[in-house]
Amino acid sequence: MKLVAGVAISVLALLAQPPAPTIRSVTAVRHKVSGDTLRVAIEVSGEFDFRGDFLHNPERAYYDIPRSRPNIDSRRTFSEDIDSPLLKRIRVAETVPGVTRVVLDLNGDVQVNASRLSNPFRLVVELSPIKTGPAPAVAPPVEAASPVLAPRRQWNPLAAKTPVVAAPAPPPTLAPSPVLRAHIPEFPVFKVEWPRPDPLPPPPPPPAPVVPLVAAEPAKPTSSPAASETARPAVRTLEGKASLTRVLGLKLNRVVIDAGHGGHDQGTAGDHGLIEKELVLDVSLRLGKLISEQLGAEVIYTRSDDSFVALERRPQLANEKKADLFLSVHANSSPYPSVAGVETYVLNFTDSRSALDVAMRENASSQKSMSELHDIIQKITAHDKAQESRDFAKDIQASLHAFSVKNFPGEDDRGVKQAPFVVLVGTTMPAVLTEIGFVTNAKEEALLKKPEYRQKLADAIFRGVARYAETLSHFDSAKAPSGN
Repeated sequence: MKLVAGVAISVLALLAQPPAPTIRSVTAVRHKVSGDTLRVAIEVSGEFDFRGDFLHNPERAYYDIPRSRPNIDSRRTFSEDIDSPLLKRIRVAETVPGVTRVVLDLNGDVQVNASRLSNPFRLVVELSPIKTGPAPAVAPPVEAASPVLAPRRQWNPLAAKTPVVAAPAPPPTLAPSPVLRAHIPEFPVFKVEWPRPDPLPPPPPPPAPVVPLVAAEPAKPTSSPAASETARPAVRTLEGKASLTRVLGLKLNRVVIDAGHGGHDQGTAGDHGLIEKELVLDVSLRLGKLISEQLGAEVIYTRSDDSFVALERRPQLANEKKADLFLSVHANSSPYPSVAGVETYVLNFTDSRSALDVAMRENASSQKSMSELHDIIQKITAHDKAQESRDFAKDIQASLHAFSVKNFPGEDDRGVKQAPFVVLVGTTMPAVLTEIGFVTNAKEEALLKKPEYRQKLADAIFRGVARYAETLSHFDSAKAPSGN
């Protein structure tokens, strides 16, 4: 009996012990030069923490990743010489058991920013030269973070106005911190703000009237549409309701297209090198051209190049520009390589695990804090454009799925889903987020790399936008009478 009791006590003691911490692997080190910035990415096999600091004589920055070991091409150490004015060498080793140290041997004084990203999990360190000398009297505009207006063709004579866009101010220059704070998993990044336009100066007095030699033809009144156009009322929503948007005859004149991620936030990546931020930017620019040329609506891009724009700033920009639609374009990923297809999201709460996983991934770069939770909940529950967003999303999804199923016969329609996306919070217009394919599916990744496939994707999204616009109040050009 004593022996049995002793064994039982030993078993209970073992069960009471906390599980051993999971040891991650540091699997790869990559670097890339973009302009005057050098970006180093250290890939880790799972979630991780890190801490960093600077050392001097010689200058170097180091980052420790606890509960990890190097396993780079089956090696426990890594060293690479870098031909860069910013960085001499990258070194990786297990300095103490279970702690991987990454050392960056710097070329003198260098500004360093580090952040932790996911999908895949990686530590990204950006190196850039420190700006010195007096600031110029007039700084040039920063095109990388400016809203970009695509050409506009008149859609509605009543609303054919030329927007005035103020030249954006240059972004603030952050002085480098002499010491990286320990135990902080993410370092600050730039948050770009577009200033409101300064008041315009009063117009000069009109010149004295000039009497023309030939009488000018009287201008047509602008208070009514051209005689060759016929006003068409909106139809009811897909649920058979007459929303205020449709009752008031509101029209589509301005669309904001939001290419997801950008800059240091590359989004998800495929096994064969496809990067989400590059894919969605290309498709977004193709889509904007179609909307501008064929619908005649004004198009505003939240980004038109590889620049980072904070998630919270994107809906703010759409509200400031008084957009009528907001469309955020992303690419999907899954731990199951066989998963493929398209899906579209609207803003709402959900219990769906897969939808919440997508939202967690896309919200990872948000800079909102816990103190804002109540305000976010209020904005989601008070979203007064929910019905229009659902109709808009259904038109986008139907068009995208009709295109996608041609390449994946028998594919189930992943449908319209709902999730609390930060990029959709606070928009005052119908807003949706569409996932145009899975970069983790080998066949779909190969297709998404092809320019002709991307153009067909943009065409499919455009057909969804046009189908939704057709349900709103708009003007149709009257057909000219046929002669005998």
